[in-house]
Amino acid sequence: MSVMDRLKKNSKIKGTDILANSKIFSQQDFAPTQVPMVNVALSGDTEGGLGSGLTVLAGPSKHFKTSFALLMAAAYMKKHPESIMLFYDSEFGSPQTYFESFDIDTSRILHTPITDVEKLKFDLVSQLEAIEKDDRVIIVIDSIGNLASKKELEDAINEKSVADMSRAKALKGLFRMVTPYLTMKNIPLLAINHTYKEIGLFPKDIVGGGTGIYYSADNIWILGRQQQKTGTEIKGYNFIINVEKSRFVKEKSKIPVSVTWDGGIERYSGLLDIAMAGNFVAKPSNGWYCRVDQETGVLEDPKVREKDTLLKEFWDPIFEQTNFKEYIKSHYTIGVKAMLGEDIDVFSGVQSETTNV
Repeated sequence: MSVMDRLKKNSKIKGTDILANSKIFSQQDFAPTQVPMVNVALSGDTEGGLGSGLTVLAGPSKHFKTSFALLMAAAYMKKHPESIMLFYDSEFGSPQTYFESFDIDTSRILHTPITDVEKLKFDLVSQLEAIEKDDRVIIVIDSIGNLASKKELEDAINEKSVADMSRAKALKGLFRMVTPYLTMKNIPLLAINHTYKEIGLFPKDIVGGGTGIYYSADNIWILGRQQQKTGTEIKGYNFIINVEKSRFVKEKSKIPVSVTWDGGIERYSGLLDIAMAGNFVAKPSNGWYCRVDQETGVLEDPKVREKDTLLKEFWDPIFEQTNFKEYIKSHYTIGVKAMLGEDIDVFSGVQSETTNV
């Protein structure tokens, strides 16, 4: 028996395996949403999407955080028809009709009201223990930012006005406990959170809840927005997904997605700018756009208005007949080759090949 086999057999921890054979990483799968640039923000790939682990969606009030979470949850539940959702609710702003607008069957949702961090921790850990490896479950917490600590509630009941220093510690403990379960049991967890402005000369948005969330999260988005107007009438919002942390996407990437009152999330929003940067689409004259033949560089007919660049018919030929998907992936994805470059002999100035170890 080899040393490897002997130590594997000797391990007292369930799931110990040779890394090359480990199912913890090899079974990672992604649930693609219907919005390519949301998939890019999650995985760096238009055909990627939501994977297991903790994804934090942070931003001020009315920044579409719950809607983005339900968009991802709907994609997961569509890919896995047998799956269920655990929905932990501290905001109580999402009635059944809101889930139904994302085509989510509410009979597949276990709704759990929560009032403090400790109750969430105890129930969530208990549920994660009960979930088996092959169970398909997605978890949504709406929201972390609205949760008090047990001490804060007790002080309010006893009419004490004392600063609470326990909340950040409780949240850190919560995510420290649940994170291993998410990877080992292949579970996505979407946590909605609030942001606040850092005090200083150049204030920036800070995710609430302390450093524990940063340490545990696989993805952290900070959402920004601008009004979408026709004259003085607001038609919707242009959102910017600021990738604060990711295991797949270059940090500080800014990914645009638009939402209108009439049409909801614009499926193909955010693609136009990067397509023009890669010369897949050109702007031959003000207000007009057209595809570019990748072999000849010739502008293709028909020329269309900007509103028509949000249509499936405009993008299908680009996705099907060009390397546009690969171009996006190379633009946003963290490159593996960058981890091991060429060695340089600083004494002779001669480059040598890196030895793999």
